[in-house]
Amino acid sequence: MTDGVVLTDGAVAVAGGVIAFAGPRAGFDSGAFPAARILDVPEGGTILPGLVDLHCHGAAGGGFPNDGAEACRAAADFLHRNGTTTLLASLVTASIEDLEQQIEVLRPLVADGTIAGIHSEGPFLSHHRCGAQDPEWLRDPDPELLRRVLTAAGGTLRTMTYAPELPGAGDLVSALAAHGVTPSLGHSDADSATAAASLELAAGLLSAADSGAFGAAARPTVTHLFNGMPQMHHRGPGPVAACLRLAAAGIAAVELIGDGVHLDPETVRMVFELAGAANVVLVTDSMAATGLPDGDYELGPCAVTVRGGTATLASNGALAGGTATLLEVVRRTIAAGVSPADAVLAATAVPAQVLGLESEIGSLKSGLRADIVVVDRDFRQTAVLRSGRILAAPYRLGHH
Repeated sequence: MTDGVVLTDGAVAVAGGVIAFAGPRAGFDSGAFPAARILDVPEGGTILPGLVDLHCHGAAGGGFPNDGAEACRAAADFLHRNGTTTLLASLVTASIEDLEQQIEVLRPLVADGTIAGIHSEGPFLSHHRCGAQDPEWLRDPDPELLRRVLTAAGGTLRTMTYAPELPGAGDLVSALAAHGVTPSLGHSDADSATAAASLELAAGLLSAADSGAFGAAARPTVTHLFNGMPQMHHRGPGPVAACLRLAAAGIAAVELIGDGVHLDPETVRMVFELAGAANVVLVTDSMAATGLPDGDYELGPCAVTVRGGTATLASNGALAGGTATLLEVVRRTIAAGVSPADAVLAATAVPAQVLGLESEIGSLKSGLRADIVVVDRDFRQTAVLRSGRILAAPYRLGHH
């Protein structure tokens, strides 16, 4: 199953860390690929591309916004072993000194391929829609602060969430695009017109960019649509309406946290039907509690309580990230009524395109990196390969 297509009686062969063959089993010639091995699939099972998560704060007790390198590597390793073979490490709003320090922690993980880059969720976000972001450190777009973040990142910053209604947001979008960073509209109290104008500006800048950081399908994203935004009202549609409209037009891609907590399943199904799977990115927004039992955790500087798998701020009960893996999100999206092919597309090829990595990951095609997930008939993993290496994994470290 790849690129929105289900191929029955298909086969995938791997050699040297890349996909040597992907297609109808009858078309595989072992003589043409003497070093390749065909993947085994359980009865009723399916081969998927490795999953790609653009919005992920941690797992297995490690938080990308606040932990050291060892814990961050453990979080990434857990996610890899549970099917998310490519991910961005998401930061949260914090002081500039803390952001610089944490970027320094994460840069070596980008350099060695453990993570694909960094996503900064803030600090240029709305006070009215801050969610689990610490309001003490929220700022209007500030060229000097952005310069410090970009300098610290040294090219590893791939996406940044921003509120388009803040003063200077237009200049911020321009600066991000000029430095190879995809703007992601979110945590915003904007009206519909402001949101639409900002996304259209970003789309135009990304399509014209010559930095080499963006692929042919470059476009801005929307950080966890519906969450961190005003509810859509028929006389005041707010940013949600603009984001849906521009996603349906292929101008933007909208993130959905389809974990059964952040969105009702009917909402997830509606967005897929209105915008099309090619314009949807499934994400987890996962934090350190992912894979662990209920308890007390941290998300950046904030204390978080997890009960029944739902993470909330200890201070006010606001949702504070997710605790599902991306494969769990895919499974719950399918349970919501979305076709398996569309759910997988939104967790593989679409986010790969956002990263400009569609020629390397996100699909089952000859020559691409052998990042592969094998699932059974219930979409529970039976094997994960990353760069052709089989990763043995417990599905969870604990139980909710």
